[in-house]
Amino acid sequence: MKNYCLLLIAFLFSTGMMAQDRGAVLLDVYGSYTFSNNVNFDYGHIKIGDGFTYGAGFEFFPQKSSSVEVKYLRLDTSMKTDRVPANGQNINGNGAFNYILIGGNHYFDSGSNAVPYLGGGLGMAIVDGPNGGNDTNFAWEIKGGVKIKTNSSVSVSLQANLISTIAPAGTDTYWGYYGPFAVQDYAYSYQFGLGAIIGFNLK
Repeated sequence: MKNYCLLLIAFLFSTGMMAQDRGAVLLDVYGSYTFSNNVNFDYGHIKIGDGFTYGAGFEFFPQKSSSVEVKYLRLDTSMKTDRVPANGQNINGNGAFNYILIGGNHYFDSGSNAVPYLGGGLGMAIVDGPNGGNDTNFAWEIKGGVKIKTNSSVSVSLQANLISTIAPAGTDTYWGYYGPFAVQDYAYSYQFGLGAIIGFNLK
């Protein structure tokens, strides 16, 4: 198995490079391992488990070195909190994050088969809770990686990314000159992933 992997890597780096032309459209298929993280709020925390993130999207190149992308990603994971609701209901279990993001990438193409890039995006996270409810919140992403080009219409990218979801989490009370006032509080999740993208050049 190790020999096959080495041959595949050697093939990708030795084949002739197909330039990403202006006006190209790619169908990207995503897959990555996402690490667990804790989301803290005033009265406790929620542990979001690790899992596999997958999805698909389209990437358009208005310029050879920059792209605009629209994508959908899904992470199926476990959710566990140390906070017990007043009704005593068990709110732990399995849930999911559904991301719809619009963003872009900038490629630092120097003529090599391996092209580093940086990118980011903004959008929404639709969170499916363990008990069937869902909530829609703002989300953002930053990412970086290396795109490996071949002489075919298929490319492979190795990527690290960070997606954050920002959700309202109650209020904090502050005392001002005219007395107390409430300010909206927020909880932040930071989900770090490592994975790969297979791109299919459609144009």
